Amino acid sequence: MNTKSANRTNPETPAAKRPRGFAAMDPATQRRIASEGGRASHQSGRGHRFTSEEARAAGRKGGQASRGRGNQGTAA
Repeated sequence: MNTKSANRTNPETPAAKRPRGFAAMDPATQRRIASEGGRASHQSGRGHRFTSEEARAAGRKGGQASRGRGNQGTAA
């Protein structure tokens, strides 16, 4: 009998869920890799830069979305 498949079906011994890939890295390494992707995007001409008006609109949308969450589940 394969012990790996037996452990998966046995509810008494839950498999430990460990982070993999990007989630397993320390935050400094994640930031370094993410910033490399951002730099490459802008160097290739595909990166997006917000205009001040676009940034204002995005900020308004974010504020509206977060305000609505505080009252979930309560009758008004």
